[in-house]
Amino acid sequence: MTDPSDLVSPDRAPSAGQSLWGGRFSAKPADLMQAINVSIDVDRRLWAQDLQGSRAHAAMLAATQIISRQDEQAIQQGLDRIEEEIRSGAFPFRTEYEDIHMNVEARLRELIGAAAGRLHTARSRNDQVATDFRLWVREACDRTVGQIQALQRALLAKAEAHADALMPGFTHLQPAQPVTFGHHLMAYVEMFGRDAGRFADARRRMNENPLGSAALAGSPFPIDRHMTAERLGFERPTANSLDSVSARDFALEALSAASICAGHLSRLAEEIVIWVTPQFGFVKLSDAFTTGSSIMPQKRNPDAAELVRAKTGKVMGALVGLSTVMKGLPLAYSKDMQEDKAGVFDAFDSLELALLAMAGMVADLEPVRERMAAAAGAGFSTATDLADWLVRELNLPFRDAHHVTGAAVKRAEALGVGLEALPLAELQSLHPGVTEDVYKVLSPEASCASRTSYGGTAPVGVRAQIARWKEALS
Repeated sequence: MTDPSDLVSPDRAPSAGQSLWGGRFSAKPADLMQAINVSIDVDRRLWAQDLQGSRAHAAMLAATQIISRQDEQAIQQGLDRIEEEIRSGAFPFRTEYEDIHMNVEARLRELIGAAAGRLHTARSRNDQVATDFRLWVREACDRTVGQIQALQRALLAKAEAHADALMPGFTHLQPAQPVTFGHHLMAYVEMFGRDAGRFADARRRMNENPLGSAALAGSPFPIDRHMTAERLGFERPTANSLDSVSARDFALEALSAASICAGHLSRLAEEIVIWVTPQFGFVKLSDAFTTGSSIMPQKRNPDAAELVRAKTGKVMGALVGLSTVMKGLPLAYSKDMQEDKAGVFDAFDSLELALLAMAGMVADLEPVRERMAAAAGAGFSTATDLADWLVRELNLPFRDAHHVTGAAVKRAEALGVGLEALPLAELQSLHPGVTEDVYKVLSPEASCASRTSYGGTAPVGVRAQIARWKEALS
């Protein structure tokens, strides 16, 4: 079967500085056109995926007798040489070849001659980049799941060590009810577990192979797309060639998962920033995750937490940026889509660093248990326990119990004491059925211990959830 590359003799092949697509053009692009068109500084990160896709494509072309085994062997050896050059830093990345795909192809031609031109049979840069980018994003999702699980393990270790440490639970950043520090950390274990699930879901949907869709309409060559899909670890080939080369929703979905995960990291980072203030003093961070001030020698700043919080903007910005690039593009490929990678690369770099930093901070931080315990009983945080006691023991409707408890809080506030120190006579003046037993539920310890419903803050339940997650992550 005739290969298109046979129509270009070796002596007519593009030379260094000439475009590999220049047969249609009689003049080179303007300098400004070249500047806006070149993407090699960004997409050179796809070199491993580009070589992986080219190896699979060459093997398929030979297996289907579209190219000879001799040419395939030369191509594979040339690609191996290119990998060695890139890894050693000797590869000549050149802007005149625009992107990673044309840089590899140009270098391959320099190494093996005309056989290099056969590699591009039955594919286009459109399906080539779609394949490379899917491979990269798929690997990024796998890495991120591993990093999330490392953070979860750090949270589990800290939660297990402090499963019964009292602290205030907040709503509206006001003391609400006592909880345990272990229970609080386990909330983030759950959040990050859902994040890992979102990346796994995104990976499953993106695990289809665009290679062989060519520019947009498929190929007239008898290619075997199932073979390349299998070699590249994809579940199946994509089913529509137009969609194959124009879809970037796989990257958008990964960025969406990354944005939600970054948001969870930012929430935890914000709490750490609050907790280490002298006003709270709930936790301490060592020198490893804090910095000083150039002018104020007393300062210990939680810069690592603040920077994790800030990275969220970059990740969310990448999602908005790519969404905006894609929102008005007609099928199939448009050059706009060259702008799809920089934000994705930066977002995953930022998320990876934030996950690693957060895992380190969680392992490093130490709760100040006495300070948290003192705060756990502040702000009449056991008021709900009083209302629940009135319902259980005196059979009051909850709304009536709520009213009695509100009056008790008002009286305790007037006397300058906590509910646990309010005299029995004061409580009986609000409802004559109150007995001494009520004081058994008015301490933060008793409040936490009583919350035994599934998912509650009782230490016994917290330890059960820790055990469940440890088994899931083992």
